[in-house]
Amino acid sequence: MSSDGNRKQFWKRNVAKVPGSIQHVYGAQHPPFDPLLHANLIKAGNKPPPATPGKPKKATTFQEFESITSDAWDVGDDDDELLAMAAQNLNIEVVMETANKVIENHSKQQERQRLDDTTELEQREEDTQEEAAEEEEEDEEDEEDRVEEGDVTSPELSFASQSSPYTDGRLVKSHSEAPIGSPKDAAGECAALHRQRSLPHRPPVIPLVARMADQNTSGTPAMTEREASRLDKFKQLLAGPNTDLEELRKLSWSGIPRQVRPITWKLLSGYLPANAERRESVLQRKRQEYFGFIQQYYDSRNDEHHQDTYRQIHIDIPRMSPESLVLQPKVTEIFERILFIWAIRHPASGYVQGINDLVTPFFVVYVFEYIEEEVENFDVSSLQEEALRNIEADSFWCMSKLLDGIQDNYTFAQPGIQRKVKALEELVSRIDESVHRHMQQYEVEYLQFAFRWMNNLLMRELPLRCTIRLWDTYQAEPEGFSHFHLYVCAAFLVRWRKEILEERDFQGLMILLQNLPTMHWGNEEVSVLLAEAYRLKFAFADAPNHYKR
Repeated sequence: MSSDGNRKQFWKRNVAKVPGSIQHVYGAQHPPFDPLLHANLIKAGNKPPPATPGKPKKATTFQEFESITSDAWDVGDDDDELLAMAAQNLNIEVVMETANKVIENHSKQQERQRLDDTTELEQREEDTQEEAAEEEEEDEEDEEDRVEEGDVTSPELSFASQSSPYTDGRLVKSHSEAPIGSPKDAAGECAALHRQRSLPHRPPVIPLVARMADQNTSGTPAMTEREASRLDKFKQLLAGPNTDLEELRKLSWSGIPRQVRPITWKLLSGYLPANAERRESVLQRKRQEYFGFIQQYYDSRNDEHHQDTYRQIHIDIPRMSPESLVLQPKVTEIFERILFIWAIRHPASGYVQGINDLVTPFFVVYVFEYIEEEVENFDVSSLQEEALRNIEADSFWCMSKLLDGIQDNYTFAQPGIQRKVKALEELVSRIDESVHRHMQQYEVEYLQFAFRWMNNLLMRELPLRCTIRLWDTYQAEPEGFSHFHLYVCAAFLVRWRKEILEERDFQGLMILLQNLPTMHWGNEEVSVLLAEAYRLKFAFADAPNHYKR
């Protein structure tokens, strides 16, 4: 009973607050508790099976647990073709076959890479041994020539003069002579090389936006023929007097090239019209309208009714990522204006922590309209004032379009998120019963980790480059942010089933679920995740339908 009392006290809501007022920001670590949705957790008959006697005692409250825990590659041609099919109206058998082929091709590519690495290692060992033998033979021939010519220099001095030139009075081995040595030395070097290549492969540090038909800027490899072909398809489609939005969605599902991503996002979000002649006038009007809001409302940020909202925004922005971008003073100012104006114009929800993260992908994508280098190494303040104003206004309107479809995620008590978390729990129980029962056994509630997945659209779980690729598909998918995201979260959870089943206590599971190892993820991993989510959407479409917004 004391445990239930603690739980009720922890999830207690402040009922004195009203919609539109500044209220406690739940965020990912402080989700609300809805007795209607969790009545089954209170009933004694539905409690999970008791833990084993040897199981470590879990934290008595989530607050106690939280206090001790702290908060990329080229897609193969086959994968690209298969993913592009995903936007077509296919029957369920074709859909499942398509998604399974993507995953199978991914496994085959990894196996081919492993075999290539083994072959390359063997070849390098053979080359090293041949080079060592040839150099020894050359040394013997040189020695014989010197003896015949009367050179009686001692072997010790001869070795020093040939393979170890002096530099500043010190003996330094020449780089060009490095491979010369005994067969034993060569064998040792080969063994070291073999050990090095047998270690787990760590991918190189990936730029903020990884390349996949979207990178052809300074410092990155030139586009492949296929990538250039995909870019041409986008350009041809966008060049028409009236863009076929349905065709654009199909083409965008498997990723959008970086060069055309800004205008594609604006079209798919509904910010720009399909008619090319009207786009410029719409842009001018919407940008002027936004800065009209700035003049009308922004000075009120220090008023008594709005200062709490502005202060919370001001506190949350430095916590965002990437820090190299958001901590630039100019960027901070832009984000503060965007978020404050949105909150003032949407009093039903006001500002809620998590909305701030949704600005970043739009901002980064629209900065790429004006620069070629990577944004994390770029001083945004060096852009012309007109460019900055355009980026700010476009980011505001596109973020607003996104939030229009998921606003119930951020209204009082955040009912949209609670419905989606409950739907995720039901979906996972049908997809992978072992994972679901494992969570129940160790008393892990989905709300404790999946609240952040819904509140921030997985932005805290994935690198920004992966979020941008993910949003390519969300923009192309009908109800991508409000409905398809649920299946992505389910596929994301089951992706870690091995690691989840290995954890044997509450704290271990929560630490894993809040710190999933996705730092080195890129487009390949995201594409596989999306293919699996698409398969789940058709295979289990009936599961969360009554939670669909």
